[in-house]
Amino acid sequence: MSRTQLESELAALKKEYEGYKAKGLKLDLSRGKPERIQVELSLPMLDLLGSGDSLSAEDGTDLCNYGVLDGIPEAKRLMAEMLGVSAGQVFIGGNSSLNLMHDCMGIGFVHGYPGGSGGWHKEPGVKFLCPSPGYDRHFAVAANFGFELVSLPMTEEGPDMDEVERLIADPAVKGIWCVPKYQNPLGITFSDEVVKRFAALSPAAGDFRIFWDNAYAVHDLYPGQGDVLLNLMDALTKTGKQDMALMFTSTSKITFPGAGISAIGASQNNIAWIKKQMGQQTIGYDKLNQLRHVRFLPDMKAVNALMVKHADFLRPKFEAVQEALDTGLTDSGVACWTKPRGGYFISLDLLDGCAKRTVTLCKEAGVVMTDAGAPFPHGKDPDDKNIRIAPSFARIPEAKEAATLLCICAKIACAEKLLAD
Repeated sequence: MSRTQLESELAALKKEYEGYKAKGLKLDLSRGKPERIQVELSLPMLDLLGSGDSLSAEDGTDLCNYGVLDGIPEAKRLMAEMLGVSAGQVFIGGNSSLNLMHDCMGIGFVHGYPGGSGGWHKEPGVKFLCPSPGYDRHFAVAANFGFELVSLPMTEEGPDMDEVERLIADPAVKGIWCVPKYQNPLGITFSDEVVKRFAALSPAAGDFRIFWDNAYAVHDLYPGQGDVLLNLMDALTKTGKQDMALMFTSTSKITFPGAGISAIGASQNNIAWIKKQMGQQTIGYDKLNQLRHVRFLPDMKAVNALMVKHADFLRPKFEAVQEALDTGLTDSGVACWTKPRGGYFISLDLLDGCAKRTVTLCKEAGVVMTDAGAPFPHGKDPDDKNIRIAPSFARIPEAKEAATLLCICAKIACAEKLLAD
């Protein structure tokens, strides 16, 4: 557009924006939380343990008492299948996989891992690789321990592996964060080639660990047509480097977000090391909750059947947001966005320098978005262009209206930027 055309367009957009602002909207596309109706799919689980029921594991262990640090056998078997490992390679935690990741980071900080020379706190300038945009809470965990966060570019197939291979030549690099399937926020799934290159890494640090957070392992929006992720542990077994990965997952977006079960999948060497350290902080996690889960979800067939129901609630919300983006931004030339087949997020890129202004405009009109820059280390997007969209918590009409307003705000911010330039 010419300057005159831009000024005219901006005036029209601002008029439309003021109309939305006058509605007094209170909409939220900020966090990837299930709507209450999804959570209620798991309510029958609460009725599965009664006072007259057997409260023992399949091996006879009394689950009302202390013990069983690494989880009951049937829970380990279920989570092993979800993680793609054997039951002997699983440690069952509490309701939060992020808690387990923090604990595993703490183990590295204090004690290190097999293959290293001791606690990371003894070594100067410890670094963690952070594929960006990525999951803000991952980055916050590493920052909490004082580690340097190294931003790493993402490609359409996963992290830039050329850059990963270059950076791990530094012995101060102790690990990398990964969300390998339906990555937060891009929604991509790592390609087979990327997974194989991870399995073939030869880091300078002997205790380098891949923090492989497979949070969306079964979260397909289109059941039967979802992305397929190559099994990392199988790939590592072929290269003889099983100790290099710590894999995580949970039932947080399968059953109850605040009352699920979580799991670590790792080599038996790593599991033994983790149990040694974890045994100092707990005698065992909530075994009755583990029992509830395996009675409700005895196998992956039951898990997948439940996830089809979740997809039926989520898919229309994602489609409503995609429709709004297609209608509002396709012809603008100032935006591109992802169209994931699963997970909980859509990633929107605008012209450089326009994300913060867009999010501010949305907030002032009653639509809460994730803070611009959140998917980058220390919350700083170097280009100020990325916005994470989380359609899950809003109802379908609300998701569409919020996304429509987001498009108006984005075009206002981009028009202002173009005029300023």
